[in-house]
Amino acid sequence: MVEVHPILIAGGGIGGLAAAVGLARKGIPSLVLEKASALGEIGAGIQLGPNAFHALDYLGVGEAARALAVHIDQLRLMDAVSGEEITHIDLGEKFRRRFGNPYAVIHRGDLHGLLLRACRESPLIALRTASEVVAYEQDGARVFARLASGERVPGRALIGADGLWSNIRQQLVGDGKPRVSGHTTYRSVIPTERMPEDLRWNAATLWAGPKCHIVHYPLQGWKLFNLVATAHNDAPEPVAGRPVAAEEVMRGFAHIDPRPQQIIRHGNEWKAWVLCDREPTDRWVDGRVALLGDAAHPMLQYFAQGACMAMEDAVCLAHMIDAHPGRIETALEAYRAQRLLRTARVQLQSRAIGEHIYHPSGVHALLRNAIMSAKSSEDWYEIVAWLYGSTGLESAVQQPRAA
Repeated sequence: MVEVHPILIAGGGIGGLAAAVGLARKGIPSLVLEKASALGEIGAGIQLGPNAFHALDYLGVGEAARALAVHIDQLRLMDAVSGEEITHIDLGEKFRRRFGNPYAVIHRGDLHGLLLRACRESPLIALRTASEVVAYEQDGARVFARLASGERVPGRALIGADGLWSNIRQQLVGDGKPRVSGHTTYRSVIPTERMPEDLRWNAATLWAGPKCHIVHYPLQGWKLFNLVATAHNDAPEPVAGRPVAAEEVMRGFAHIDPRPQQIIRHGNEWKAWVLCDREPTDRWVDGRVALLGDAAHPMLQYFAQGACMAMEDAVCLAHMIDAHPGRIETALEAYRAQRLLRTARVQLQSRAIGEHIYHPSGVHALLRNAIMSAKSSEDWYEIVAWLYGSTGLESAVQQPRAA
């Protein structure tokens, strides 16, 4: 009897677990190898566009995700200098009819936990912690994940879902350290009663100012508010989760209106990250090895699509492996070809949004305000239709119809 090896997945984050769930739904076994000693997710809130829910529906956990998420009414853009609204996008019934799913926000840990439960409930998914994949080898018939312990784990294929600092990417692409954006993001989560009452909006709100912005929205049934304050302060080195005082955060926001400033004063236990991404690459695949999520296409946060793109990758990967039985290299190449341009577009537009919407000043900001304030919600629906109306896998997943 021929031994059947599982698909190996390096990384037990949202993308890695989503890939395991997608493969299981096609009857394909997988083994998730996570370097941490326990499976969990660091961070606070994330935004889920309709495309994320399309992917979650495909993975069989859409209803559970919709039940855990806060379904917001608007995407709201504010001028952080004047304190006035620039524009908003209504996310009500018209939006949901147009795109077939809501726009919502969710605690990252809740989304990760939902996918983790789905993995643990599947007999086709095995989970291993304290198992960092540091390199791979392949012989044409199998791939071997080499762990930090020295163990060699055989598999049918290896999916590098090991994030921004991916060991798999370094062997496959060899492009060194990530690109440091010079933008520092400060994160806090506070009880709703500590959020200024006049700012407790059921919206994903962005205050855009010169070289800075603030984002806030409710989480976990309105028990919490997620606060994200980002300053373009030319930070030179990557930082991840460093505790900082509110005074340090405020230094990047001393020039904006007092109303958004007070959000920072109400935050506590701030932690800092210096944002990084990489240049898009078409080198995602090496024989039986492929990249997924941030390992393939790390992006700045400004499109709020990092987790969404990783889950779309998972959907596409599962479909392609199922569609090409016994031809894993063909399947991985088809996956790469399907995902490459869509994810590159999100990577590059995330940078452009930061420059032209989130952080401009002077006449640049006035031009932004004039252009964006002239658009209706329906105009915005047309602009984002390429993103929200798709899973990135149109040939395999029926798309929602426009209303």
